[in-house]
Amino acid sequence: MSTAPGAGTTPGTGAAPLRTAVLGAGWVAREVWVPLLEAHPVFEVAAVVDADPEAARAVAPAGRAVPVAARPEELADVPLDAAVVALPNHLHVPAARVLLRRGVPVFVEKPVCRTGEEARALRAATAPGAGVHAWSAARHRGDVRALAALLPDLGEIRALGLNWTRAAGIPQRDGWFTDRRLAGGGALLDLGWHLLDVGFDLLGWPDVARALGSLSGDWLGRAEGAADWSARPVAPGAPSGRPPGAPAERVEDTARGFLLTTTGVAVTVESRWASHQPLDSTVITVEGSEGVAVLRGTFGFSPHRLGRSSLTVLRRGREESVPLPEEPVGAEYGRQVDELARRLVRARSDGPGPGPGPGPGSVAGTGRAPDSLAEIAVLASCVDRLYASAGRPAPDRGPATDPGPATAPHPRTADLPHRSR
Repeated sequence: MSTAPGAGTTPGTGAAPLRTAVLGAGWVAREVWVPLLEAHPVFEVAAVVDADPEAARAVAPAGRAVPVAARPEELADVPLDAAVVALPNHLHVPAARVLLRRGVPVFVEKPVCRTGEEARALRAATAPGAGVHAWSAARHRGDVRALAALLPDLGEIRALGLNWTRAAGIPQRDGWFTDRRLAGGGALLDLGWHLLDVGFDLLGWPDVARALGSLSGDWLGRAEGAADWSARPVAPGAPSGRPPGAPAERVEDTARGFLLTTTGVAVTVESRWASHQPLDSTVITVEGSEGVAVLRGTFGFSPHRLGRSSLTVLRRGREESVPLPEEPVGAEYGRQVDELARRLVRARSDGPGPGPGPGPGSVAGTGRAPDSLAEIAVLASCVDRLYASAGRPAPDRGPATDPGPATAPHPRTADLPHRSR
């Protein structure tokens, strides 16, 4: 690793490392993104952005001078090859737009956007040479990969069940997570985005024809519903990100939905921040004409998790267990960074013009790795439709849909919990 951003080369390739800005100084930046990027031969953290300069400096890698800024606009003179946006939800789109307009590719943490309108704003801001990359790290879990490998043997896929239920996991009840004006939504947008990303990836990304949703908030006022791993309460007087005098709009702690894809697959999605269960669990059920596969485990980093994942297949009354690889909690995040490196290196080597031809993970006829805009549009459509069906319109226009720069105030992120914990 070089002593100055961009000064060294990537081992084994002779190419300079990808100078990468990390936007946000919360848990996911501190514990996941910065360590993994710094350890990866393709990346080098070249800047950290957070409204709290002390938190940003604490996250920045030690041993070399790394610029720290309060806003992405302040990085105008910092050479960048990529950026990771890990800010609170309402700042994802405005921060990404600043970088995309510079031609800097971005990876945006989930939920990438709060609405379909914001998804369209991302697409409109993407300059030539840039791209928006985003996917749930859960796609790269060993158990999810094992489930995906079973799909051809299940025949025609008829139904998909997606469920992520926490025993007690309402994050930061008095902060931006539970304010719909900022977060955009609760358990559906937070946990449901992961579920839908994994589920629709298994299905090949069909569009949605119909949706029906139901929301509730029975646990928001109960102390036993709060996550014991969550952040400490926001300090009195800390900026909330809400307009002065605007009251907080409550989010849901439980969401249940039904989606019918244009390919005829019935998708049920259930996401709960709190429940009567003793442990946090994630269950994915794929029903095909020739069998039913059920994956049980726990996504994310929750300490209240099932002991280990299990994958079973039921065919004509006989159930068989499928062996799963042993892997440490969080291994999928290392694979996520590997995948981002593969995409960005390929895009850099191909350049802006036509590439050498189609290849694995490339856009047919160009050789370039695809971005995630089409997938983001599908997920945003699912969320919009489910909220609308439940009688909850999109939140009021906020900083992320404002065409101006990403200068809206936001809370200190250093103590915010990881979004998929």
